[in-house]
Amino acid sequence: MTIEYKINPPLELDAFIEVYRASTLGVRRPVDDRDCMARMLAEADLMVTAWDGGQLVGLARSLTDWCYCCYLSDLAVAASHQRMGIGKELIRRTQAALEPGATLILLAAPAAVDYYPRIGMEQHPSAWILRPGETL
Repeated sequence: MTIEYKINPPLELDAFIEVYRASTLGVRRPVDDRDCMARMLAEADLMVTAWDGGQLVGLARSLTDWCYCCYLSDLAVAASHQRMGIGKELIRRTQAALEPGATLILLAAPAAVDYYPRIGMEQHPSAWILRPGETL
């Protein structure tokens, strides 16, 4: 199997949503809200994708200023294509698309918490979130 990687290719909304559904990330993203998913796709600054033939099998969706920080918001690889190094390669290519001084940041999904240290990422002890509906 040969996986082809592309940066910021045009994507069909249905294919984009299907990768989330086919991965463990689908249960934590609004895959049934097409308007929200369309905005997530349209507003991403950097989208690195993995293709098996003509099928989208993985993606790394990021928001970034390119020079200081990049928030890798979603790393999704179809369950059928996991444990092949695709996720790690998507992260590598995301980092390579940034300027050398940019820090890559992500919040791990509970199911993936053990994955990131295994591939060499460092855990940061002080990330903070404000969930929808919560106020200061």
